[in-house]
Amino acid sequence: MTTIFVNGTFDLLHRGHLELLNYAKHLGEDLLREPLGVSNYVVVGIDTDDRVRQMKGPSRPIYNQNDRKFFLKNLKSVDDVRFFSNDEELEGLVKSIKPDIMIVGSDWKDKSVIGSYYASELIFFDRIGDYATTKTVQSIIDRG
Repeated sequence: MTTIFVNGTFDLLHRGHLELLNYAKHLGEDLLREPLGVSNYVVVGIDTDDRVRQMKGPSRPIYNQNDRKFFLKNLKSVDDVRFFSNDEELEGLVKSIKPDIMIVGSDWKDKSVIGSYYASELIFFDRIGDYATTKTVQSIIDRG
């Protein structure tokens, strides 16, 4: 079994989040060789509420970290969810998991990816469409 690590805020789940998590769960799966039901073990690191407020402002997160963890843990594509509150904790989390593969958004290409040197492989995932939690939140505000 391959251990896959992804991280983010995962505040308001949208299609882009689900596409990423489904991709992680089934990455490299060869149904002709693998017995049915065998898939990757996906660990999701999520920012704590304090970290989200620091990064995105006082009106975020929309859902608290325990609710976000609950939502993620109830997806078929997620096996474990862990919190981190700063860069050092994120690095320690990746170091402790030692994932075979770490997946990050393609917007991190040419940037330093925290903890990536503890993963055997780093894969960049292209954004799906125009999905973004910040855009969704702004759209709701604009509707008044």
